[in-house]
Amino acid sequence: METGKDVVSIGVYEKILPRLLEGLGVTVQLTIYSAVLAFVIALAVGFARLSKFKVVRFLSGIYVEFFRGTSLLVQLFWLYFVLPQLGISLPADLTGLLALGLNYGAYSSEIVRSSILSIPRGQTEAAIALNMTPGQRMRSVILPQAFRIMLPSFGNQLIELLKGTSLVSLITISDMTFAATTLRTDMNQYTPEIFGLLLILYFVIAYPLTLGVRWFERRLSTGRS
Repeated sequence: METGKDVVSIGVYEKILPRLLEGLGVTVQLTIYSAVLAFVIALAVGFARLSKFKVVRFLSGIYVEFFRGTSLLVQLFWLYFVLPQLGISLPADLTGLLALGLNYGAYSSEIVRSSILSIPRGQTEAAIALNMTPGQRMRSVILPQAFRIMLPSFGNQLIELLKGTSLVSLITISDMTFAATTLRTDMNQYTPEIFGLLLILYFVIAYPLTLGVRWFERRLSTGRS
């Protein structure tokens, strides 16, 4: 009896896993593209928050506080359901990409800003004494040090972004979570197996990302105290 039950379970997993793996590719792509967009936004807004122009600091501050102060789910629904009523229709995958990039870009911009501000003033003064231009000081002195400070927090944000991609299933993007909810409708009696595999697959993606960030941290720290 137990052997038969085990055989049935294996057969169930053989049906579930391929469907989830189809969504895995979508999840990975969405994570990568959203992370790139969030990183670009983080750098741009992080520098804007440090601008000498008050209006630039003000506008970038509004962006950050708005996206940090509202729900990612509501932002996603707003882009997908409200924009079309205003005459702007976006494909579901682009909507998911924008929502994730804009939201996590806002959080990450504070990482950029605080990391740059954490560099000791003496570093800038030494660069000025060497007749470096502001651009040279930023590229050669401040950013290399600030980036090492940013990296662990960026790694955390990347994992959070990966988990946040599960929300795009609510706007019909066929990621892993969408595949799991569809399977649950078709195979409700196997809900534990479906969502158990989903948990494992998210971990399988997240753990190598964590290891990769740690490896990169060690590489940047090599030869430095």
